[in-house]
Amino acid sequence: MEELLIATNPDPGSRLRYLLRVPLDGGLVLRTSGTWPRTNALYCHPVPADEWPEVPEIVEQVPLRACVRRGAAIDLVADRSRENRSQIVFTTARGRQAVFWQSPRTRKQARPAVSLPSARAAGITELEILVDAHEHYPYRFASQQVRTTKRGLPCGDYGIAREGLLVAVVERKSLPDLVSTLLSGRLRYALGELAAVARAAVVVEDRYSQIFKLAHVRPALVADQLAECQVRWPTIPIVFCETRPLAEEWTYRFLAAAHTWVATTLTEGERAAGIALRPLAPAADPSAPAPAAIRAWARRAGLSVPERGRIPTVVRAAFAQAHAAHPAAPSPDAAPPRPELG
Repeated sequence: MEELLIATNPDPGSRLRYLLRVPLDGGLVLRTSGTWPRTNALYCHPVPADEWPEVPEIVEQVPLRACVRRGAAIDLVADRSRENRSQIVFTTARGRQAVFWQSPRTRKQARPAVSLPSARAAGITELEILVDAHEHYPYRFASQQVRTTKRGLPCGDYGIAREGLLVAVVERKSLPDLVSTLLSGRLRYALGELAAVARAAVVVEDRYSQIFKLAHVRPALVADQLAECQVRWPTIPIVFCETRPLAEEWTYRFLAAAHTWVATTLTEGERAAGIALRPLAPAADPSAPAPAAIRAWARRAGLSVPERGRIPTVVRAAFAQAHAAHPAAPSPDAAPPRPELG
């Protein structure tokens, strides 16, 4: 029986962490970012067959009942009961050739049969949206009149500010992340933080019906706990938006409406009466030394500093003292004098 082989990509500089070997045409090899298109279609990059390692680090071996090329696509049927059908599609995106690995579920999600509007939300010429600095692969709002600013937010992933105060936030969740944080209890703490903001919401990049198709957890348990969260925090809607583009569009419209509400409705009296507005965390000082530079300096000075995590206060103080005493910074390769710590 033929097999679909998935191995670790030996190239450490590639963002596509896996190599996919399709048993077709002597072995078709592609780089990709996942082991199966479960929640999103996976982008693939074709590479020469000789890039497949002589001794590959195999992640998965998927027996195939069928592997057939049909025009611009390759149909794969795995010999298992779940997640058994997928398709590798050769297409064109923005004038360039592209390859995507998709499943029936991701294909349906990618084509919700709607076209997103381009009209400005609430007539705002340009809306500034704050994006949390820890947000990976954030929304770009490319089709809307939005200016994004990266900044550490006390809660949520996207927000708007007025007079230095965070007035509205949106927490973004994929369905796996929603289920994980819900069952671990982390979602309850996140909702508690969101409740301190005047307007907040949680947007989910999937359909509510997908909860009842979960394979490794009881769907009724997830639905019950989700309903409990909505009863406990009724002012924070949890909105299912089917796809990532629709979730991005909903986030834009919600934050624009909140911006208008703050500008036209929020009064000093309402603010004094207890409208919860959270101050923004101060923006990072661009002139501040990078943590990597402090660690390198501390090692040259013979100070103990962890490879990761928080740099001890005493090390930061020693770094500041040394550079205040010697404003003309020495060469990075020169060993600095050991500072006196008291």
